[in-house]
Amino acid sequence: MTTVARSPWIALLCGAVIVTIAMGLRQSYGLLLRPVELEIGVGREAFGLAIALQNLLLGLAQPFVGAIADRHGAGRVAAAGGLLYAVSLVLASQVSGAFGLQMTLGTLLGLAMTGVTFVVVLGAVGRFVPAEKRGLAFGIVTAGGSVGQFLLVPAMQMAIAGLGWRGALLAGAALAALMVVLAAGIAGRPATAPSAASLPPQRLGEALRQAGGHGGYWLLNVGFFVCGFHVAFIATHLPAFLVDQGLDPSVGARALALVGLFNIFGSYVFGLSADRLRKKNVLAAIYFGRAVVIIGFLAVPFTPLSATVFACAMGFLWLGTVPLTSGLVGQIFGVRYLSTLFGIVFMSHQIGAFFGAWAAGLLFERTGSYDLAWTVSIALAVIAGLANLPIRDAPVRSKAVVAA
Repeated sequence: MTTVARSPWIALLCGAVIVTIAMGLRQSYGLLLRPVELEIGVGREAFGLAIALQNLLLGLAQPFVGAIADRHGAGRVAAAGGLLYAVSLVLASQVSGAFGLQMTLGTLLGLAMTGVTFVVVLGAVGRFVPAEKRGLAFGIVTAGGSVGQFLLVPAMQMAIAGLGWRGALLAGAALAALMVVLAAGIAGRPATAPSAASLPPQRLGEALRQAGGHGGYWLLNVGFFVCGFHVAFIATHLPAFLVDQGLDPSVGARALALVGLFNIFGSYVFGLSADRLRKKNVLAAIYFGRAVVIIGFLAVPFTPLSATVFACAMGFLWLGTVPLTSGLVGQIFGVRYLSTLFGIVFMSHQIGAFFGAWAAGLLFERTGSYDLAWTVSIALAVIAGLANLPIRDAPVRSKAVVAA
């Protein structure tokens, strides 16, 4: 299936704004915890379960939604995701207990996000943008998530203060509905490249077998699992860790804001590097860099300054893995089934995120500190760095050929 030619910049702009809205709103839901707890008596464990369900479903459903996007078009999937996102927030604004919150803000929203976050959007953009510019394009879309965090989190806080948490969710639903319109910008598929004319159309089953038999694909899964572990562990537990060290709670809040701000720069820089350097080497450097940053953070006294420096450094390395990992999948296997193949890798990321948030808390409960969780984070960073180095990154070709 082909479509009329569209400027790659239209797809890039619409894709970036979709991710900005989806991820920006997602990062603000923690602000609802106290208002929801006070008004309807939903405790923190129940609220946390809703967010955990959202993350888990986002990961588990993503490969299947990615496959639908590859088959029927990213625009349709993104429009459906945006509509379900808005409906989820409207329904969440009406809940009166924990079960309703877990079904709306957890289950429905987790499913909605599969259509409007990195996997589907990057898969669409990758098909419109020339290969030599793909890394930069992926970096810009990834940065959109942090732009959303930087802009929409304080906006949601103001909405909660002025409209209450229910009104803020309705305002978020109105914003989410814009994604339905923006989905038109990533709709359809570009015409088949002439260079591919000598090969028959590849089927999804063949693409999955090809990826499953490629050792580098599984090494990318290992690396992205570690990325998810780091992101969830730090986002969930860093503020509490800093309070444990005697710092003011505002230091942790500022640290998370700085992570989002510096990720904008990191995503752009690493996306640009994906077009100029070997992606696997840059990925390895990011993971090794995380190990060095964490070791440095733990080696010095815990002060507001050290927390700020750590947040800036880790923020720069935060999601630079996304344009590189997705770009490497596209480089090796092509972009025809990029949403499906990257969706599987993204599922590994979300499973890692589940363990980063849950296991770190479990280790704290068992040991009384985060020391073991930090040690595990360092070890995993080294493992991920080593895992990326041996990846065979040469493009693979379909074995099927057209008879002369």
